[in-house]
Amino acid sequence: MSTKMLLLVDFGMVFLVLINVIISVEARPRAFFVFGDSLVDNGNNNYLFTTARADSPPYGIDFPTRTPTGRFSNGYNIPDFISMRLGAESTLPYLSPEFKGEKLLVGANFASAGVGILNDTGVQFVS
Repeated sequence: MSTKMLLLVDFGMVFLVLINVIISVEARPRAFFVFGDSLVDNGNNNYLFTTARADSPPYGIDFPTRTPTGRFSNGYNIPDFISMRLGAESTLPYLSPEFKGEKLLVGANFASAGVGILNDTGVQFVS
């Protein structure tokens, strides 16, 4: 291959990499939807009539507010870390009274502790 051809190929590859970087910087997540059980529940059970609740200590002791949030963890859960990594705000529980207006555009968390694919899953938590 000639030197001109190698330079052209090198320039083309650098150009493609730069275009990819520019596109990836501008690409932002539009909405983040979460489905699951207690591992990703961020407070939906606070608004349900159930015994599966995480609204009392020790839940939330490592959360920035130091108060229980309904997450079945002592702080952030997996969707919170994903939201932080994406540079987006954390999703709200879909049952939250705060979930309206512009918050609808962020996404929603539909996870609830005790859920499963079988009808019998979680029946012990129904009050």
